[in-house]
Amino acid sequence: MSHEHVSYLELLSRGAATEAYDRPVLLARASGAGPEALAELEEAKQLALRVRAELEGRRRREAELSALFATAHDLAGLRDLDAVLRAIVQRARSLLGTECAYLSLNDPAAGDTYMRVTEGSVSARFQQLRLGMGEGLGGLVAQTARPYVTDDYFDDARFQHTRTIDTAVRDEGLVAILGVPLSLGSQVIGVLFAADRRARVFEREQVALLGSFAAHAAVAIDTANLLAETRSALAELERANDIIREHSGVIERASEVHDRLSELVLHGGGVHDVADAVSEVLGGTVEFTEEGAGAARRAGGHAVREGDDWVAAVSAGGETLGALVLHGQPDLDPVDQRTLERAALVTSLLLLARRSAGEAEQRVRGELLDDLLDAPDRDRRLLRERAARLRTDSEAPHVVLAARIDRAGGAADPDAGGRESADRQRLWSAATHLAATRHGLASARDGGTVLLLPLGPGENAADLARQTARSLGGTLREPVTVGASAPVRAPLDHPDQVAVAYEEARRCLDALRLLHRSGQGAAAEDLGFLGLLLADSRDIHGFVERTVGQVVAYDRRRGTDLVRTLDAYFASGMSPARTKDDLHVHVNTVAQRLERVGRLLGPDWQSPSRALEIQLALRLHALSDAVTVTVTGK
Repeated sequence: MSHEHVSYLELLSRGAATEAYDRPVLLARASGAGPEALAELEEAKQLALRVRAELEGRRRREAELSALFATAHDLAGLRDLDAVLRAIVQRARSLLGTECAYLSLNDPAAGDTYMRVTEGSVSARFQQLRLGMGEGLGGLVAQTARPYVTDDYFDDARFQHTRTIDTAVRDEGLVAILGVPLSLGSQVIGVLFAADRRARVFEREQVALLGSFAAHAAVAIDTANLLAETRSALAELERANDIIREHSGVIERASEVHDRLSELVLHGGGVHDVADAVSEVLGGTVEFTEEGAGAARRAGGHAVREGDDWVAAVSAGGETLGALVLHGQPDLDPVDQRTLERAALVTSLLLLARRSAGEAEQRVRGELLDDLLDAPDRDRRLLRERAARLRTDSEAPHVVLAARIDRAGGAADPDAGGRESADRQRLWSAATHLAATRHGLASARDGGTVLLLPLGPGENAADLARQTARSLGGTLREPVTVGASAPVRAPLDHPDQVAVAYEEARRCLDALRLLHRSGQGAAAEDLGFLGLLLADSRDIHGFVERTVGQVVAYDRRRGTDLVRTLDAYFASGMSPARTKDDLHVHVNTVAQRLERVGRLLGPDWQSPSRALEIQLALRLHALSDAVTVTVTGK
């Protein structure tokens, strides 16, 4: 096989353009090839071009079949008619290689036709075009139910030109247009178009391809119409059935809700259980609210409509306790209105019962805590029995917390006395609720509230103080300051420690207020050396560990001298130059050690308050080491 023949095979393999096939002949002629060789090359070129045309045709047919298959797949899973029609128009434009494709549908009600989908259009006027039946190229296609093609739209007199159509076509710049009918049986329902902004000839295969796409589009429209008719018929049947079921189910619902509410009352159900039961029976959403019962209260116990909601007041003895609000059922049957009113009556009974039980339990919790604080010598077995009835875990470590509302203003306010009394009552109410939910105790004391709460897994006294301050402050929407004691192990076994812990919690509370940290919660361990003085435990080791423990541990692990460097640094008045003289090291060494200290203790370690705590911790650490050495020496 000659080199030139190989060149043609290479051109075929990489799909070269037609012009590239002239190159082997030109090269052979330039190199002085004879007539026979040139004739042979010319014959090979023609054969290669025929092969290329055949391959192009096959590729084109493969792409067309693939697009038609994808369109058929779209139809099989038809969900959105517009999406299917858009896909058909996009594929038609792509495979025919036109600059624009569009689909118009007839509107029998309006007596005209309109653009449904456009692809490649740039003119708003063209995209919104509506034209009379029988006008333009599309009118000719609809009349004859046959494809029609024009190489030059404006020079073609075989169809009816109108100013509206011509203006829109001219805005879009279209010249060559091919239109094929969308047919359902013998009826033409629209036209599918492919168009270019230059003169061109549409081949017979392209006309057939666009016709195939038009057939798919007609099937999609017919399928969508059938689905819409089916859905409409089903909806009518469902509405009829709904009316029948609604009328036959009213009495059943009334009977069911009566049985459900009776069962809830007998089994100790709550307000939200009533709301859930009525929601399920009435088919809407019922919620209990402590506000918004104004119109219902004035209605004398009857349910009233407010907007799209129904409201029934929950009241007892002239006191409005709240309201039941039904959402999602604006058209409520009269029998169902009576059901909502009956549920409001049951809710008022449950609320009164819960209030009585809650007040009794709160008194009992407060009395038990008062006994622990005031009479620690009482019989411990009786104390444990009382705690068990309140579901209090007497074996867990507990923390005593002193809480007080802190607000701006003071004795100069003439209403301060009354407000403080109301504040104490609100704080006591919120604290007793918190104690009940955490299986602890609460009591009003010393102008504030005292709580005895168990520590949860992974909690410490400081965590519990902060959580309590946030919880009470959020409930009351006022800043609540909380001081905490160190944990008391099994307080009912050591009731004498509860009063001691309460005094520590009060000192911590007073310290927070003096430090202008109102509205916060803290334990002694949060207050540095001040906490060391306030706490009854005098946990010197814990204070040293919290303050400089990381530096001590670093020295122990690495064999460094950070503790000695800190001692020298503070002794020299925090002067790196004098520190390096005392330690007999280079000043850069001192700087590197102090930088390491800053990474261990935090960037604020040299602030006045932190520096004072660190110096005290270093002294206590040195004293503890000296004591250890003395004892070991003995």
